[in-house]
Amino acid sequence: MIDVLAPDEAVHAAPELGAVYLSAFGAPGYDEEPARAEEFATEQIPLHSQRDDFKLVVSRDAGKLTGFAYGFTGHRGQWWSDRVAAAVSPELADEWIGGHFEVVELAVVVEAQGQGLGAELMAALMTDLPNRKALLTTFVDDRPAPRLYRRMGWKVLVPDLGWDSALYGLDLGVPAGR
Repeated sequence: MIDVLAPDEAVHAAPELGAVYLSAFGAPGYDEEPARAEEFATEQIPLHSQRDDFKLVVSRDAGKLTGFAYGFTGHRGQWWSDRVAAAVSPELADEWIGGHFEVVELAVVVEAQGQGLGAELMAALMTDLPNRKALLTTFVDDRPAPRLYRRMGWKVLVPDLGWDSALYGLDLGVPAGR
């Protein structure tokens, strides 16, 4: 079952989100430290839940959180938007950065991976957004995440931003001023 959580519900669920984060990104090949999952739960979720158009979707199985995806409307002056803008051409930055939906994280617990849950979470996340464009960064190498995004219609805008991340974009086709 997939649900959308309000910002206050996201903050309340932060410890569970941190556990999913650690399962997904602490796995071999990702190797995130437990301290990073703690930082994600205690700092990143509370900060990001206050951003414009914050949206968090979660999946549960028998009441236990098994995955999540979230993002918000990104603007110039925010760390990620400015970092990406500095790494791409001015033309690409002008077209894509600012007012875009920024996909921040997609994570699925290890035992639920490879069953289509990531695609379901992304589809739910991308439904009914007010943004014309969406952006995300992911790994440059061949892993499940980049393959998933390409299958879902995301285009590689920059194959390597210089920090082993590729920039992907999705034109949502939403008219300006919606």
